Parts: sequence; structure tokens; C-alpha cells
Amino acid sequence: MAEYTASIQWARGAAEAFVDQRYSRGHEWVFDGGVRVPASSSPHVVPLPYSVEANVDPEEAFVASLSSCHMLFFLAIAAQQGFVVESYVDNAVGVMEKGSDGKIAMTQVTLRPKAVFAGEPPSMEALEQIHHAAHEKCFIANSVKTDVVTEIQH
Repeated sequence: MAEYTASIQWARGAAEAFVDQRYSRGHEWVFDGGVRVPASSSPHVVPLPYSVEANVDPEEAFVASLSSCHMLFFLAIAAQQGFVVESYVDNAVGVMEKGSDGKIAMTQVTLRPKAVFAGEPPSMEALEQIHHAAHEKCFIANSVKTDVVTEIQH
């Protein structure tokens, strides 16, 4: 078992009444290694200027977390099978909509990974197997009810 921590920090601005809903949703995520990430609500959820468009929002972080976890397992499996990965890019997309239970949720995240290999790349069948195994092992994918789809780019 392992524990993971994050400190989420927000403070009301001096000129913000708060109860009128006109306050900044800008805040910071602070991680144990010292990294500080500027965060906010999504402008799709809370309109500007109360969201900070340049900051990471929870929905983007959710998509990135699924993609990152998948990639890390993909790289490990590819290495175990003797494939040398030169680069990996995933332009992942999450869809937030009303789910079958009537609640708004991230209902689907589509991963679009493109791996470039040194030497002979794996066949499409082998690539699909590596991605399938990565999905099966991904801690984050195993933790959510969101439909995670992989569309391999080549």
C-alpha cells in the first residue's frame, strides 16, 4: 500500500464578497516534491473572469492522469519486450457530459498515443497487445468508471 498527497490551497481575495459567487477559483496544487501547479475551475464550468483560463483545471488533470499512467505502463511493457521507444505523444481528449445516472461526469477519455520506435517497430497486433496490457495495468484506469478508449496513431 502507498499513500499519495496533494495540498490544495485557495484564499479569498480582499475585495471579494464571496456569497455573490464573484470570487476567483484560481488556486494552487502543491505536491510533496515541491512542485506547485496553478489550478482553477474550467472556464467551461465557471465563466471568466472567475476561472483562470491559463491554469490547469481538474478535468484536464483527470485526462492527463489517465494518459500519463497508460504511457508509463506502455513504456515499461515495450522495454520488457525488447522494443526501444524513441518518443511517445498522446493527444488525449476527455468528454464531460450527463451520464446514464443523470449526473455530469467525464464519461469518456480517448487516448491517441503515437509511439516512435528505434529499429524494427512492433506489428500492429503487437502494438495493440502492448496498449491493451498497459490499459489493464493502469492504476488510474482501474480506479474510475469512465470509459477509456485507445486509438493508436501510426
